[in-house]
Amino acid sequence: NKTRQRSLLVVVAKAPKPGDVKTRLYPALTPLEATDLYRCFIVDRIKEISMLKGIDLAISYTPAESKEYFARFTSNGFHLFAQRGNNLGERLNNIFVEKAAEGYDAISIIDSDTPDLPRSCVQQSFKLLLSDRVDAVFGPCHDGGYYLVGMRKPHPELFQDIPWSTDSVLQITLEKAEKKRIKTKLLQQWNDLDTFEDLLEYYQKYIYKLPEKDWAGKETFTFLSNLEKIAQRFKSKE
Repeated sequence: NKTRQRSLLVVVAKAPKPGDVKTRLYPALTPLEATDLYRCFIVDRIKEISMLKGIDLAISYTPAESKEYFARFTSNGFHLFAQRGNNLGERLNNIFVEKAAEGYDAISIIDSDTPDLPRSCVQQSFKLLLSDRVDAVFGPCHDGGYYLVGMRKPHPELFQDIPWSTDSVLQITLEKAEKKRIKTKLLQQWNDLDTFEDLLEYYQKYIYKLPEKDWAGKETFTFLSNLEKIAQRFKSKE
């Protein structure tokens, strides 16, 4: 039995089923294209963070019956468990409650919508939690949400009465933290890929990257470069 690490990173992910994932990309992408794209997000995410040392790794998936899809990643060293709760806040809080009870000193939860996020951002979250005695760490997104939340112990109040999927998620969360004297720090801002405009920006960002090298987010970029509707938008811009 390998010794348990002090830190745990949990990726929250949905099973890639047409109609269930990345629906905000319709009608620019078909349900099938959006699903294939999200599958690339997951592959990129897993690949990048599999390289982290000294951190336990897990995937918390939804829906509950989708374990089979994620089982392929156990060979990368990921533990698997289903998400529990009626909304995002409950699901996130339940992860902190369950995993803190298992004895972890720091837990970070990360989404699957920032495929090019470098693992250094994840490392930074643990560094802040373990060394600076910060209570909670957030990775802000440009749309007002967050791509990462890390804590040393559960703070349920940070997940209650939050207007999820709006542009004030992080702002309201930080206001609650301040009221409760929960010490927070922010990581660098990173774009999550929710809209067609986000995809065009992402494509543009990596268009001159060397294809033979390995880099965070490469699978997603390769998929986008094979989408006619992305490539064409760039021809029309030139």
